[in-house]
Amino acid sequence: MKDLEADQATVAVMSEHLSAMQSAHKADPVPSAEVRIDRLRRLERALLGAKDELIAAMQADFCHRSAFEADLADITMTLGEIRENRKSLKRWMKPRRVGVPKHFLPARGRVLPQPKGVAGIIAPWNYPVHLAIGPLAAALAAGNRAMMKPSELSPRTSDRMARMIAEAFDPLEVTVVTGGPDVAVAFSALPFDHLMFTGSTKVGRMVAEAAARNLTPVTLELGGKSPTIVGESADLAYSSQRIALGKTANGGQTCVAPDYVLVPRALMADFAEMLAGAMRKLYPAESAGRDYTGLISERHFARLQSMLAEAEDAGTQIIRLDDLAIDPARRQFAPALILDPDPGLTVMQEEIFGPLLPIVPYDSRAEAMAYVAARPAPLALYIFTDSREERDAWMEKSLSGGAGVNETCFHAAALPFGGVGESGMGAYRGQRGFDTFSHLKSVFYQPKRNGAFLFDPPITDFKRRIARMLQRIV
Repeated sequence: MKDLEADQATVAVMSEHLSAMQSAHKADPVPSAEVRIDRLRRLERALLGAKDELIAAMQADFCHRSAFEADLADITMTLGEIRENRKSLKRWMKPRRVGVPKHFLPARGRVLPQPKGVAGIIAPWNYPVHLAIGPLAAALAAGNRAMMKPSELSPRTSDRMARMIAEAFDPLEVTVVTGGPDVAVAFSALPFDHLMFTGSTKVGRMVAEAAARNLTPVTLELGGKSPTIVGESADLAYSSQRIALGKTANGGQTCVAPDYVLVPRALMADFAEMLAGAMRKLYPAESAGRDYTGLISERHFARLQSMLAEAEDAGTQIIRLDDLAIDPARRQFAPALILDPDPGLTVMQEEIFGPLLPIVPYDSRAEAMAYVAARPAPLALYIFTDSREERDAWMEKSLSGGAGVNETCFHAAALPFGGVGESGMGAYRGQRGFDTFSHLKSVFYQPKRNGAFLFDPPITDFKRRIARMLQRIV
């Protein structure tokens, strides 16, 4: 991605507005619980009021997006996050007791959550409402103000969100900046008090580099090639159903979707047949055109076509589900299973972000673990097995941002969510989101009657004896 420069007037307006927001924060650096709850209630009412228009905007941005899928993933889940933050923030705001070492007694320790100031949020296009408003809810619960930059690849949704926020909030509380990738680059270079980015690893590196110049702390929710392991004792019928849904939901455009599946070699053919059948069952002729989401752009459609053509030209066995009653004119891309692909193929090198699913055979658990360990730590890892020993081995010996056992994707909406290494840094959702957007200040409380004088100069033999005694008891 080449360097981009935003219009200087746009940069100046963003910079001036951020400065005004930071001044407003300094005037009220620790908003009360009542203020925060009011902001979250306004956010909830705004989302409910704009719900139908946001769903229509998402359907238009994707050329076709399942209305049910958009309602569930982008509206319902987001409402759940807003409400959880609103109901729990008083508890989360309370000082937290922490222990102090024995030699500092009778002192005591506390951690005080404090707002950081103004949070910057750069949101992606694949779940354009959920991945923008969810982090915003966490930032507001933590007592911050926020500037948000939604994706230019979902422009109708971004514009409707901008109007929704403008109708519900004073611009010094929350504001939305729209524009192309040049604006996003300039946005990431602003001196926010915290910056959150959700998107690709490639762009995440650029965001982190820009934020580092301001020493702005960042939360990066990136991606990568999330593996799914069909274990030696897995129920193939059940596994194929859950993997089929995880791979095809939102047209495969989910950052934690299974990116490739590792299957015992002897089971590969049976598993592929069951997986294809599970996908056909999810999208039968009478409903596939309605329920199957299209790709975000012609460019992305062409990219997946190129991946598939490269695999075909290499002589790879492919099961194409072209019989699904979908419409390529609406950018609905038929799922395809790619069996035992060459590791050098593009589909095995890049995050797919679509309904292509490589199936890689393995001959032993050790081989499968080595295969996963040899690649960058993924955002998610899934293991399907009926063996507790096999489950625990994968959970203990693999490194990933999050994981699921006998399920895909759900952990990202139900638990603290984040990556590790090339798949990101930091996490949010629930209290973890509140903590991410808070400064957790450690405070040491010292009573006047204490033993600290024992460490003060001048050092006497008595104080040396006390120090030696402490070494035995600490």
